[in-house]
Amino acid sequence: MGVKEHKKHNYTLKIGVITVSSTRTKDTDESGKIIMEAIEKNGHKICGYDVVKDLKLDILRGLFHLLQNCDVVILNGGTGISSRDVTAETIKAILDKELVGFGEIFRLKSYEEIGTAAMMSRAIGGVCCEKLIFSIPGSKGAAKTGCDVIFSEINHMWYELNKEKK
Repeated sequence: MGVKEHKKHNYTLKIGVITVSSTRTKDTDESGKIIMEAIEKNGHKICGYDVVKDLKLDILRGLFHLLQNCDVVILNGGTGISSRDVTAETIKAILDKELVGFGEIFRLKSYEEIGTAAMMSRAIGGVCCEKLIFSIPGSKGAAKTGCDVIFSEINHMWYELNKEKK
């Protein structure tokens, strides 16, 4: 299967956004706004948006709420190495399948933009409950980079995830 095969699928997916932060609000969440703009720009629909605290239960509550009605959830924030950054562990624990390559490619693209600081990113992607989940850092630059990576393959990922259901 070549690159053409990856690009031939076209869906309008329902995508939810969760910002994980103890300081941001919906009014001050610039990264969440960047992600939502990218969702619409790429022809998809926003099916929900929330800002939750950097707490495992708050992240899970927000995620499972959105997974009920969304095809994809993109989280931003809480992926660093400080003690309060728990998003990566929280997401990894519930994934049925991890898309290891997502984190690798995100860090490669980040390295090209910010240098070796990219090694501190714990971006993660995968499948849970037959839905796609991506978790990226909370900076505006990471939101843009993450969306570039996600939307370059999201239609083909959705096809692969659902092709046996037909």
